[in-house]
Amino acid sequence: MHGGTLGEGRERSVLEGGAVGGASLRPLRRAARARGRQASAVNILRPVDLRRTSLYPQHVELGAKIVPFAGWEMPVTYEGIREEHSAVRTHVGMFDVSHMGEVEVEGPGALAFLQLMLSNDVARIEVGGAQYSCLCQEDGGVIDDLFVYRLGGDRYLVVTNASNHEIDLAWLGRWSRDLDVSVRDVAERYAMLAVQGPHARAVLGRALGVELPPRMRVSPVRVGRRPALACGTGYTGEDGVELLLDPEVAPPIWAELLDAGVVPCGLGARDTLRLEVCFPLHGHELSPERNPIEAGLGWCCVESTGFLGSEVVARARAEATAERLAPFLIEGAGIPRDGNPVLVGEETVGVVTSGTFSPSLERGAGLAYVRADLAEPDTELEIDVRGKRRAARVASKPLYRKAS
Repeated sequence: MHGGTLGEGRERSVLEGGAVGGASLRPLRRAARARGRQASAVNILRPVDLRRTSLYPQHVELGAKIVPFAGWEMPVTYEGIREEHSAVRTHVGMFDVSHMGEVEVEGPGALAFLQLMLSNDVARIEVGGAQYSCLCQEDGGVIDDLFVYRLGGDRYLVVTNASNHEIDLAWLGRWSRDLDVSVRDVAERYAMLAVQGPHARAVLGRALGVELPPRMRVSPVRVGRRPALACGTGYTGEDGVELLLDPEVAPPIWAELLDAGVVPCGLGARDTLRLEVCFPLHGHELSPERNPIEAGLGWCCVESTGFLGSEVVARARAEATAERLAPFLIEGAGIPRDGNPVLVGEETVGVVTSGTFSPSLERGAGLAYVRADLAEPDTELEIDVRGKRRAARVASKPLYRKAS
């Protein structure tokens, strides 16, 4: 979850650079600020229909490469994808994810409503808990994947993907009409910062002086003297916290974290980080044409709750699907991209949904839908990368594991 297609603005090349951490952060920040003072008109001129987060001026000041993304102008990279990726894996990085949507669901019928709408068992969420789930159509297709936070006995916050927010909101509103529940769009109420990495909690706790919740929990906190939510969730495979806070408070908090040594990271690094740990991205691995079972998300589906599409999902689980989502690694040279055909001999047996150069593994890596019998680890495949056949092998999830 928590993303969208990077599109034409996505950085396509293999970037040079090494680990970021400790003393090397200060020159990085100085260089970024210097580039920001020289920001070209490319960063400023924009179609009038693109939105900006409250942190847009900070991104320009730091010299970020700004690209259109899900209807927003968002930073794809600052210093470079490799450097930002490494910062999150080894130290701490922060992402502006204020383009994400928020929907508040409240009322006596909130639990029954969310049980109908979401694939997971919402009744299992304690107050202060968080849960990942799919929002499905009646035919089992995935409208979106999202997080739900239980803020009170009958009050929930649903965080949607940016590109699907309006669709999700309309779908939830449609099904809430006959139930004792209120569904409110509260996206304008929040900015969202994802602070991720092995040192994220220590740095964030010191900088803000707040107690942070454990993983998969949410806590009300005060940030910048305003109420905020600290969530023990993320999209990188690292420990960390996502802060939902007042948009007016976000810029000074961003500056404070920057001064505390947190590396600013763009959506390019967010994409490589999530792919290394095989987190799906809606519009790539997930879509209304795919059900959660073939996407490998059966673990977040509890068909006994009777959610919309549950019968189709139960049937897919029982009978298996023709295709399955499989992670793979390129055996030699080559960087796969979404849309690349997957081959066995002369037969096309699937398609790449996400592909990149993995900075942690230093090789091409990706996710692909392939014929179900070919989705087992160690299966040999070939990926057609711009007309060149590249040897690949199906791997186990996650592609990247921390050394013990």
